[in-house]
Amino acid sequence: MDWQPAAELDILRLRARLLARLRAFFAERGVLEVDTPALSAAATPSPALASFETCYHGPGGKRRLYLHTSPEFPMKRLLAAGSGPIYQVCKVFRDGEAGRLHNPEFTLLEWYRPGFGAVELMAETEALLRHLLAGIRPLPAFRTIAYRELFRRFAGVDGLEATVPELRRALAERGIESPSGLPEDDPDLWRDLVLTTLVEPCLEGAWFVCDYPASQAALARLRADDPGVAERFELYLDGIELANGFVELGDAVEQRARFEAENATRRASGLPEMPLDERLLAALEAGLPDCAGIALGFDRLLMYAAGRTDIREVLAFPLERA
Repeated sequence: MDWQPAAELDILRLRARLLARLRAFFAERGVLEVDTPALSAAATPSPALASFETCYHGPGGKRRLYLHTSPEFPMKRLLAAGSGPIYQVCKVFRDGEAGRLHNPEFTLLEWYRPGFGAVELMAETEALLRHLLAGIRPLPAFRTIAYRELFRRFAGVDGLEATVPELRRALAERGIESPSGLPEDDPDLWRDLVLTTLVEPCLEGAWFVCDYPASQAALARLRADDPGVAERFELYLDGIELANGFVELGDAVEQRARFEAENATRRASGLPEMPLDERLLAALEAGLPDCAGIALGFDRLLMYAAGRTDIREVLAFPLERA
């Protein structure tokens, strides 16, 4: 009977328990909980993300709006306004994503720490997970590895400098056929394929992967001593991506250029261009404090806590029952 919740009630109680612990953790550390809109006049231009589009009819006239894929842009406006450290737990929305690890509506935890770098934020992320899972499920030792070394260790290629033929050969040597239609001039698409098919299945335990290619910087700052590398990291638990963190880019001119480049990629791929968030860009121009931020998939963390392998097992009403 599909009117009933997909998740067992004990899992829903565990969700509530983790949320209570989460709020206590940040309250103890003086991090302010905030609430920002799910609807926006702008949307992320990232070609990897598809935003849900809707339309407002009311005073002021008809307006196109987008459901946010992350609360990042308005949270950065708060940071620029002097909020200090902040966090948010909210529903976010991504079109075209459904399956064992994805639901088009899911819960995201996002927080920002002025004065933190990647090392400090990784340490706090580990502390948060240990606090949340204490007495529920033990966590292994956390290991840190650079993106380049990750590929060398588990795929036999240089993660930063391998060419598309080298990435294709690494796949072929392990019996994985290259998909037809994947552009030969975009190494990042091939890196992602190698990552998901060869590398992620090897990541048992807890891993921080850091120093991503600059081409995958998105909203992250580039390393001053190595501009080919972004100050970005991801956290994996047993091969599943759980969180994505940045030392945040505060340069409005550079951020606009990146947004425009992403829209150019969308155009070339036949995807609609997205309106840029001019309010975010104005906030960056006014001055974003040096900070690091991270987004963590709360439903995936609940999967880990409950020992489940499908996101639909931890949601009250996933897409099929919404």
